[in-house]
Amino acid sequence: MKGKLYGIGVGPGDSELMTVKAARIVGEADVIITPKTEKKDGSVALHIAEPYIQEHTEIVPVVFPMVLDDNEQSKGWEEARQIITGLLEQGKQVVFLTLGDPMFYSTYMYVYRLVESAGFEIETIPGVTAFCAIGSHLGYPIVEKEEVLAIIPATAPKEKIDAVLAVADDAVIMKVYRNFAEVQDTLRKHDMAEDAVMISRVGLPEEEVYRNVDALPSDTKLNYLSTILAKRKDR
Repeated sequence: MKGKLYGIGVGPGDSELMTVKAARIVGEADVIITPKTEKKDGSVALHIAEPYIQEHTEIVPVVFPMVLDDNEQSKGWEEARQIITGLLEQGKQVVFLTLGDPMFYSTYMYVYRLVESAGFEIETIPGVTAFCAIGSHLGYPIVEKEEVLAIIPATAPKEKIDAVLAVADDAVIMKVYRNFAEVQDTLRKHDMAEDAVMISRVGLPEEEVYRNVDALPSDTKLNYLSTILAKRKDR
């Protein structure tokens, strides 16, 4: 009898923000897959889920290379597919952990497609996204009434970000760790910087809160898990 893959969103950082269903399935799992972009110790998603993991559960780190070389990336994905499907062929109940929500800017979506095409059963359990956690944590309404919300990866082309912010009432900007200065300038251009807030590693012990994005030095060093919420001043 073949096993089943569960894609579980563990939320942004606080273990208590995991859903009851997610916690139960993690506790019942035979194997937990923890994704890595390179071979190093530690996993934020695993740390979040740790209170619910039982002694019998095997932890299997799997490397998912995020590189520009297509051949190297394809080789890495194929190795990951073989590991996961091999466990499922053994009848194991396998959990794939992911930060936030599994269907929101997540490595899990690639895993889902690979495993689904191989004919295995899959169930995906949603999780709390970082921007929802930030809004609640800071008492910052993300979007109201008929306002239009834009969700933007800061890694998108600058022209695309500029065009989106020109028409949005509110914005969630993710992955701002590399080009914060550009994002800050674009927010200022559209009168969205002064009331913007940002949190790095929300819900984790290393959490950092920035309540006035406009006042931050442009060379501020940020963690990968940094998200901005912004509103236009005149709306």
